[in-house]
Amino acid sequence: MIINQFSYFRQSLKKISKYLILFSICFTLAVGCNSSQTQETTNPVDNNRISVGTTLKPRTLDPADNYELVGLNIIYNVAESLYTYEIGTTEIKPLLATEMPEISEDGLRYIIPLRHGVSFHDGTAFNAEAMEFSLKRFIENGGKPSFLLGDVIETVEATGEYELKITLKQPFAAFPALLAFPGACAVSPEAYKIGEGEFSPSTLVGTGKYQLNQFKSDSISLNANENYWGDKPANQGINMQIYSSNSANLFNSFKTGAVDVAYQTLDPQQIENLRSSEGKLQVIEGSGTVVNYLVLNLQQEPLDQPEVRQAIAAGINRALINERVLKGQAEPIYSLLPTAFEAYQPSFETLYREANTSKAKELLTKAGYSAENPAIIEIWHSSGSITRGIVAETIKAYAASELGGIIQFVPNSVESASFFSNLSQGIYPSALVDWYPDFLDPDNYLQPFLSCGQGSPSGGCESGAAQSRGSFYYSDRANQLIEQSRQEQDADKRQTIFIELQELLAQDVPYIPLWQTKDYAFAQNEIQGVVINPSQTFPFWTIKRIDN
Repeated sequence: MIINQFSYFRQSLKKISKYLILFSICFTLAVGCNSSQTQETTNPVDNNRISVGTTLKPRTLDPADNYELVGLNIIYNVAESLYTYEIGTTEIKPLLATEMPEISEDGLRYIIPLRHGVSFHDGTAFNAEAMEFSLKRFIENGGKPSFLLGDVIETVEATGEYELKITLKQPFAAFPALLAFPGACAVSPEAYKIGEGEFSPSTLVGTGKYQLNQFKSDSISLNANENYWGDKPANQGINMQIYSSNSANLFNSFKTGAVDVAYQTLDPQQIENLRSSEGKLQVIEGSGTVVNYLVLNLQQEPLDQPEVRQAIAAGINRALINERVLKGQAEPIYSLLPTAFEAYQPSFETLYREANTSKAKELLTKAGYSAENPAIIEIWHSSGSITRGIVAETIKAYAASELGGIIQFVPNSVESASFFSNLSQGIYPSALVDWYPDFLDPDNYLQPFLSCGQGSPSGGCESGAAQSRGSFYYSDRANQLIEQSRQEQDADKRQTIFIELQELLAQDVPYIPLWQTKDYAFAQNEIQGVVINPSQTFPFWTIKRIDN
């Protein structure tokens, strides 16, 4: 069964409804009422190995076809890309490359020097030809993430034994960050083939600190790579136990010490329970890079009036949403760009402040609305997200309580397939959505929302990123800034452009950023070195067991 990798607030309670009616009294206490359920068998305890529990099962381990967090996390630990990030940051650095690329003046040609003395797990030597093979395979095999490189790269060529030349179709200053995507890793040419649909879902032969030992339906085993070219892992291997999407089983297994580390995915109530036990266990909190926002359709009344959009932005109470709905397990955000980036600007807070109801009333009155003639706005969300349903109801209740009836929100939901299809067709006036980045660069948070390939200020976005996101936003200035940011190689100048884009976003309000997720892992007290990256990758090699 393919698991929805991106659902962070699922309710595991539904999975035990088939048991005795007696268990129904535990609906909100599932974490403590699951002791009679069958537990998956964990790997035997080995002090030199680390056991990690998760509810997420990889669909495939083939880097050319994996586009889900859990699979990418395994790839991140077993294979290596040309570039990666300093652990715990968004700072990019060379990995299989030895330096940052040499870029031609027109921004199209990248010359990348490669590391010597590296071997794949099957003994095949790593060199430029192997890297060329890997990137071509990623593009040509047509897997789920193939567009990431296929839309950008014109040619890949080994120009020396340890030198790679990549030519782009158009300038793209964020390209090194794209090359840090775990799936764009080096794979052994002896273990894989190039060809449409030629995938090996149970195989993973890279150059990383771990080797894949076993991939089963309920567990994954990784062994430390004894021949690794760099620093060895702090442990001898990883035993990953998959709890079949049942967060209650994962919760109980961690509480009883059956696993050393629990990561992805516990429900909010279970996280709150474990957070309250800090001292008896370790709580590792990461600042996530998943952004949750309200999209506003500029082609529908009354959202075609900027004053109405600005009023909604002024009247949002993020702190209330975080406290009452998200149980403090998120971080209010005032830009579509997460706080992990230096370019982050809290432009919505600067322009509107938080829960500024007087400003909201002023703007709505200016737009011609009153308690007798309220602005009525539907907020749609996927019916599969209980959290977004509660958020929509919270926004509705807060407006009714604090804005005197001058604006009314009407929450609605539909099943997810229809929801995302309808969004790009302009059916919804507004909708609650989240965004998972493909790579960690400000470009991947601004271009997909503000760019428009075809449209006009009067007619809106007819084709392009903003149309697909459901806002139908069109701005000549936004398009110009995005194009400049993609051609500009100077980091400081790029940051100045990103700041202006965020200010433009706050002024025009096609989207209202609400919160970024916090990421949680939990570890037993004898475990050290657990780190969550902003990308939600999870380096296993830093984890070790200490003597009590």
